Formats: sequence, C-alpha cells, structure tokens
Amino acid sequence: MASQSIVESERQSDGGKTVTIWPLAVYFAAVIIIVAVMLSLSYVLGQRHAEPATGAPFESGIVSEGSAQIRISVKFYLVATFFVVFDLEAVFILLWAVAGRELGWAGYREVLIFIGVLTATLAYLWRTGALDWYPAGYDAKRRI
Repeated sequence: MASQSIVESERQSDGGKTVTIWPLAVYFAAVIIIVAVMLSLSYVLGQRHAEPATGAPFESGIVSEGSAQIRISVKFYLVATFFVVFDLEAVFILLWAVAGRELGWAGYREVLIFIGVLTATLAYLWRTGALDWYPAGYDAKRRI
C-alpha cells in the first residue's frame, strides 16, 4: 500500500503519466563534478615553466613564419561542403541497400527518386560552374 501512494504522488495531471527527472539531475551533477575534478587536477598537477619558446606558436615542431591571417579562397569551402553533402547521401544509399529487401518495391522507387534528385543536383552544380576551380577562359598554362 505504501508503494502505491509513492507512485500516485509522482503522477501528474497530464493523463496519469509518471514523470521522473531525478536521473537527469544526477547525470547533470555527475558531469559537472567530473569536469570540475578534471580541471582542478590539471591545474594542480600540470607543468609550470616559463621558457622563452613556451608561448611561441609552432606547427609540427617548426616555428611558423608570417601571419596566420591569410585569405583562403571560397572554393575550398565549397568543395568541402559538396563533399560532406554527397558523402552523407552515400551513407543514406548504403543504409537503403542494407534494408533493401524489407523495403520492397516502394523503397526501390524512393531510392531511385533520391538518386535522381542527387543527379539533378550534381548536374546543376556542374552547369552553374560551382565545381569549376578556375573560371571559363582561364589559361591552362598559368595553372601550373
């Protein structure tokens, strides 16, 4: 009888569903404690030295020369974005291939439409010149 009153006290007026949030609160507290302990330990146990090269930036053991504030062409970002988009679509097609038998003909039609949209997108990108690294009419000898 006592356990029944505990369950009834946890019920809310939204249809009698039991809502408990204490596991989330415990998880949140555990994460905060772990982060605090890790930061404290790194501060206490970390190395402290003030050599001349301590604050110097380096890349793979080589001191960098020049400014890190260089201008990078937008083409790099476009190619990276296209790669991520089309790579993600390849994952979707792979997942369809794994579940192809269960999906049947309806799934087959859907993946054909999906591949058709991808092909149309690739054709659009190609036609608008988004995949061209150099503008039209650019001298091929100057590329090298």
